[in-house]
Amino acid sequence: MSTKNNDDLMIYDEDASVAFIRNYLPQELKEKFSNDDINYIVDLIYDFYDSKGYLTDDSDGDGDVEIDEDELVDYVIKNAQKDGVGKFSAEEIAFIVQGELEYCDSIDMFD
Repeated sequence: MSTKNNDDLMIYDEDASVAFIRNYLPQELKEKFSNDDINYIVDLIYDFYDSKGYLTDDSDGDGDVEIDEDELVDYVIKNAQKDGVGKFSAEEIAFIVQGELEYCDSIDMFD
């Protein structure tokens, strides 16, 4: 793992991520999702990244990864239903995915 990735792991703050996402959500969704729900969904996002090999440091080329957000949202919905965590629509999950991506951009995690 490169030094950059080690630095990235140190600056990622789970509580700050949840707060950022909660702020990013439209008002009508702020009450629907608990902090635990948001943490669970973010964990599923990173499970998806891991399953696709996005979190490994042995990539060739410039390291740019194109994430299929529809596939990611489907993965989160499927696993949330399987785990009995909740019934969320694709649109609702997409807001959390976008919020997490925006949080990562705000801390330059993927640069």
